[in-house]
Amino acid sequence: MGKHQSSIDNQIMRRIVEHGEGWVFTPSHFLDLGSRGAVDTALKRYKHAGAIRQIARGLYEFPRRHALIGQVAPSADAIAQAVQGRDAIRLQPSGAYAANQLGLSAQVPMKIVFYTDGPTRRVTVGKQQIQLKHTTPRTMATAGRISGVVILALRHLGKAHVDEGVIATLRARLSPEEKAQLLADVRYAPAWVAAVLRRIAEEKE
Repeated sequence: MGKHQSSIDNQIMRRIVEHGEGWVFTPSHFLDLGSRGAVDTALKRYKHAGAIRQIARGLYEFPRRHALIGQVAPSADAIAQAVQGRDAIRLQPSGAYAANQLGLSAQVPMKIVFYTDGPTRRVTVGKQQIQLKHTTPRTMATAGRISGVVILALRHLGKAHVDEGVIATLRARLSPEEKAQLLADVRYAPAWVAAVLRRIAEEKE
């Protein structure tokens, strides 16, 4: 292995370690360090050495390890973030998953669904399946923002189930900046959800 390839290898592994265990990534995360061929060579070498693992086409992971159960499967969020970058699409957690992320539901959905402006398809990583479901531009208008997660979580719960407890939970969970984002994006929410967003964002004495 030449000095140039060795330098690229070392820089790639340094970046992987800096992101920490559980990071899911693609070759495109390293193209500022060298050519695609040099990056692919480095990743292949690290994969064979067991330092990283390939979890799907074009997707790799810096594995998390548990003292008792060994390697831990990557999170759905980590996979989604990597797919989003690899395929140049936007993703938005669906209602059931959004509610779980916000602490409004203790139940992790059996099937994790992300809305997307890309094509509808499944991403399979081991035994885990993530559904990418094409949706409307209006739903995707708040992709990547806390307001989008809150809007979809509230819509999933339904007007009859959004009570004072739900509002208090979100009010306590969100930062002032995030509450300001809710107000900025009320136009993308149904009328009843918009009213809830305003209540979440209001200051309490």
